[in-house]
Amino acid sequence: MNISCNGNIIDLSTPKVMGILNLTPDSFFDGGKYSTLPQALKQAEKMLSEGATFIDVGGASSKPGAVEISLEEELKRVLPIIEQLHINFPDAVISIDTYRSEVAKQAVAAGAQIVNDISAGNLDDKMLQTVGTLGVPYIAMHMQGTPQNMQKNPNYNDVLLSVRTFFSKKIAEAKRAGIHDIILDPGFGFGKSIDYNYTLLRHLDSLIIDGTPLLVGVSRKSMIYKTLGLTADDALNGTTALHSIALVKGAQLLRVHDVSPAMETIKLVNALRGINTI
Repeated sequence: MNISCNGNIIDLSTPKVMGILNLTPDSFFDGGKYSTLPQALKQAEKMLSEGATFIDVGGASSKPGAVEISLEEELKRVLPIIEQLHINFPDAVISIDTYRSEVAKQAVAAGAQIVNDISAGNLDDKMLQTVGTLGVPYIAMHMQGTPQNMQKNPNYNDVLLSVRTFFSKKIAEAKRAGIHDIILDPGFGFGKSIDYNYTLLRHLDSLIIDGTPLLVGVSRKSMIYKTLGLTADDALNGTTALHSIALVKGAQLLRVHDVSPAMETIKLVNALRGINTI
């Protein structure tokens, strides 16, 4: 449960929080809020002060039906922010949220220490080899289809078996590419109906393969607000409820918009387990 980020060993046997820093104008919850340098730095500082271990920087929206942007536009959005995050918060662990190998390469050169890929290499056949060469941890997410079509009638014979088989295959591919630290993300909301999402959460512990850490990203997603008849703005309480379930079922990393409530949830679940520190 340890990963090495630029020589720093991070112990994931005790759950950690990854704060979301969207630099996009069209993300489903916070689009446009942090697209300028001052806004991004202020939000990163807030998340770090509240206890986030990781800051996940994304420059291309992956919400259902999102318009694909160019490589040049994605680089233009993320590189200046990553460079300044690295300068202003040298102890922060920066993750680059991208499915493009060139963005991953340039982001790591700018200061990122983790690559978070929604496609697990399926949208760029150079990604795994690139990450292996970079020598950084890799988050491989399961997604059926692409952001443009993934929520158009997603269908599985057995969603749990499909995701577990996918994970086993990706672990093997990543290891062959020279990637030593792998984190798996079931991809809640990425090519899954609400029922499929809850099936995966219900059986989350069965997706832990050979001790590989699991990341859960359910923060303010439609599986919460549509079930409750709310909007993403009102989905924090539901997010906290699902975070509690995910932690009890073995999640080691929570990817969130709201760091402080997630940290409190981890502390309470740790208390339940008889652990007094985060």
